[in-house]
Amino acid sequence: MKLFDLIYPYYKIVSLIGMAKNAGKTMVLNHIIEEAIENDVKIGLTSTGRDGEREDIVTKTEKPTIYVERGTIIATAKDLLLKCEAKVEILEVTPYTTSLGEVIIGKVRSCGLIQLAGPDVNAYMKDVANKMLSYGAAIVLIDGAIDRKSVASPWIADAAILSTGAVISRNVEVVKNETIHQVELFQLEEVKCESLKKIAAEIYERKGYAIVDKNGSVEELSIKTALNSGTIIGSAINEDSKFVILSGSLVERVITHIMDVCPYYKDVTFIVQDATKIFIDRRSWRAFKSRGIKVKVLHPIKILAVTTNPYAPEGYFFEPQGFLQHMRQALSPISVIDVKLEE
Repeated sequence: MKLFDLIYPYYKIVSLIGMAKNAGKTMVLNHIIEEAIENDVKIGLTSTGRDGEREDIVTKTEKPTIYVERGTIIATAKDLLLKCEAKVEILEVTPYTTSLGEVIIGKVRSCGLIQLAGPDVNAYMKDVANKMLSYGAAIVLIDGAIDRKSVASPWIADAAILSTGAVISRNVEVVKNETIHQVELFQLEEVKCESLKKIAAEIYERKGYAIVDKNGSVEELSIKTALNSGTIIGSAINEDSKFVILSGSLVERVITHIMDVCPYYKDVTFIVQDATKIFIDRRSWRAFKSRGIKVKVLHPIKILAVTTNPYAPEGYFFEPQGFLQHMRQALSPISVIDVKLEE
């Protein structure tokens, strides 16, 4: 099945995220744009970073441009709107600002190249995406910036497409294993118990931290962040504890400190909002799992597909078809697609 057929008409807001810079994310974006044009589907486009410029302002390397047809809805910063070759009718000036000016929602009146830079705050991005839908976009595509996997959050997007490729390593096994790790995080088991889900949602609403025991009693912890509070959290876990609800990010240091002070860490399940909150590398994650650490999410992430880019900007590459098949075997049953081979 083609990548576009996985998206339309099933999902309204889709995020594109990359395992690393130059993983082929914008190439995938352009492929979906072309498919949308062929299928006469109106799309909305925005980005959490900056996309569409001819040259990367950091690395000074060539970047893929973004060409759109008449009728496309875009959300971009004021300064970049002035750089667009396409003629754009302004529909709304949002209250959200970036370093490149206010975020403006517009409708393309004549085809051409565009540049994108949308809000970098999740709540603002969600609002802008919904506004683009209200202006007639059938699908909104959010191009995530490097290391901004938070746009994959189910709170913002209905589904996500993950781009991986040779840029991660010259060793194909490293690329495979790092991609499997990210997919595994995105597919962490969801909390099923409705009463526990309600408790967790209320704790997250207050940006709090809490321990739930086997009788359902909730003890909220007086901490503002988990980053330097692993010892406090670990000390509060006892033999009756069953769940630890964590707002914010889950990082290696927190788990390590909990394990250092708490003999009952294997008896509890840690609950985070979604997998974009987890920042633990592959080796540490494996080590924690082997020692009995259990993590679930309140909101699972829907991975539509993984896309592969066999070429690295340093000049080396993997044989495209062989790389694609290798990743398909590793990630089955997830769809793995090389959009260049699809064309």
